[in-house]
Amino acid sequence: MGIMDGKKGIVFGIANERSYAWYITQSLIQQGAECGFCHLPGDKMQRRVVKAVEELGVSDPWLAPCDASRDEDLDAVFAKIAEDYGQIDFIVHSIAFADRQYLEKGNFHTTTRAAWNQALDISAYTLLAMAQRAVSVMPDGGSLISMSYYGGEKVIPGYNVMGIAKAALEHTTRYLAAELGEKDIRVNSISGGPLRTLAAMAVGGISEMFDYQAAKAPMKRNITGEEVGDTAAFLLSDMSSGVTGEIIYVDAGFNVMGL
Repeated sequence: MGIMDGKKGIVFGIANERSYAWYITQSLIQQGAECGFCHLPGDKMQRRVVKAVEELGVSDPWLAPCDASRDEDLDAVFAKIAEDYGQIDFIVHSIAFADRQYLEKGNFHTTTRAAWNQALDISAYTLLAMAQRAVSVMPDGGSLISMSYYGGEKVIPGYNVMGIAKAALEHTTRYLAAELGEKDIRVNSISGGPLRTLAAMAVGGISEMFDYQAAKAPMKRNITGEEVGDTAAFLLSDMSSGVTGEIIYVDAGFNVMGL
């Protein structure tokens, strides 16, 4: 018996078996959840997701293409969710993007307006866009989570415009939680420590981040994907029914350190 028995929801953002979304899905399935998946349009991206979830024992998964920066794609996805599921209990938002050119140390001041807008749109506004549509498929309430990082609070050299986007994501989480609470829809974010994902490897100086975390965090190590996944399962389950608007740190305690 698991804490997600009988619950079903949609995961946005599985890139491969090393992504945060994959570890979250692993924990959700272990706890009894039924998961559907959205992927970027294209056969290659669909095959990548199918391959990743097959490793979790999921065959013939519910799939839908979605470029979350396009309202028409989100409208189509949520219409399909309503048609196929009727209603759902949770959404995992694990998507982010910034032009790699602007994720280099000392390069933040060169960020263009287009790169800025793109990073905030894909990394932060999409949570709001999903929440807008989630209301119609969560008539009995539900839970949304997104993925953040400490670079949204403090300067992490090389994280640059993605840090701005994560700051926006975290405050979007709070405003959504405040407005959707009466509908019994909870919204939280996980601030995970660095993990060797495709997205992380685009950040300039990422290797130094891993070394610094392991040296300075109270637990003297980096985190695992399983630790993030288990925290997500808790936040999406009824065991966290009184938790909303929170940024939950899964970073081996790194965020509490001053030096």
